[in-house]
Amino acid sequence: MPALKKQKMFEDYENKKRKQIILMKSLLDYGMGIIFLLAGIYFLLGDQLNIQIGSKANSGFEKIFGGMCIAYAAWRIYRGYKKNYFR
Repeated sequence: MPALKKQKMFEDYENKKRKQIILMKSLLDYGMGIIFLLAGIYFLLGDQLNIQIGSKANSGFEKIFGGMCIAYAAWRIYRGYKKNYFR
């Protein structure tokens, strides 16, 4: 009987640890998604919003890079929402 109790305690501990890891990874995905979303908005709309940080590169490259940042941000936010890390 004590072996079963120890096994149950171990499983409870592992489940709690797994939930904490999932929460931390989810928060990281949300945070990085927001950062990349803001970067994408900056590269796409920086000229219209009169935001100037450093020297500007080629406008075509900025638009492509901004679109890539927004796509990556959407994927990170989706991954944080789904929380499908250990499956």
